[in-house]
Amino acid sequence: MNPEPVTAVTAARRLKRQPVTIRQWARRYQAAQLGKDGRQVFYDFRDLATIDACIYRGEPVPETPQARAELRDRYRAAA
Repeated sequence: MNPEPVTAVTAARRLKRQPVTIRQWARRYQAAQLGKDGRQVFYDFRDLATIDACIYRGEPVPETPQARAELRDRYRAAA
């Protein structure tokens, strides 16, 4: 699937988190960055949502955006 670019503020609103939490995840888990526009950093929403889901389920968060994409693919295939 194609990446879905969002800012930390937009992702926070959609995931019902604080923007600072999104930025911390971006640093801690090397969330997929899609680019910058001035000071705005754009992240892949699907990657952030996968991080959120892993944390919610109490599962370890895969270390790379590629590993998280593979996890999403496995879940999608199982559904």
